[in-house]
Amino acid sequence: MHAPSASASASTTRLHIGSDADLAWVRHEVRQAAAGLGFSLVQQTKLVTAASELARNTLVHGGGGHVEMTHLEDGAGRGLRLAFTDEGPGIPDPELAMTDGYTSGGGLGLGLSGARRLVQEFTLDSRPGRGTTVTITDWTTVLPAARTGGS
Repeated sequence: MHAPSASASASTTRLHIGSDADLAWVRHEVRQAAAGLGFSLVQQTKLVTAASELARNTLVHGGGGHVEMTHLEDGAGRGLRLAFTDEGPGIPDPELAMTDGYTSGGGLGLGLSGARRLVQEFTLDSRPGRGTTVTITDWTTVLPAARTGGS
């Protein structure tokens, strides 16, 4: 996947996650940021869907926390990194939690694994009693130039 070079520039915004209203605000801010960076509508929708699930997990399972939204530029492309952090109970078995169908609540068990499939880069850092940080990154995709002339 695409990774920023050492000379990449970045700007970061932190958004609090402590209520359902905050979840809506996170979705709004992620969509605005992605649109501003030139993400296609499909890319925006995938990123907002992943962010929505991770923000909800931060609130419901982690007792609240924050997301750090970082705009990335490295000359070859632009990206958005979202790091969702809580100080909740942590995930006892991160590998199991990433399995489709696993749920610690009443959901479908597609949250973490589904979010992972929607983005280009995904990391999960969690330890029991020390909280969880899930970081996702997506990069704009450049569409090929239109063909000219005959086929």
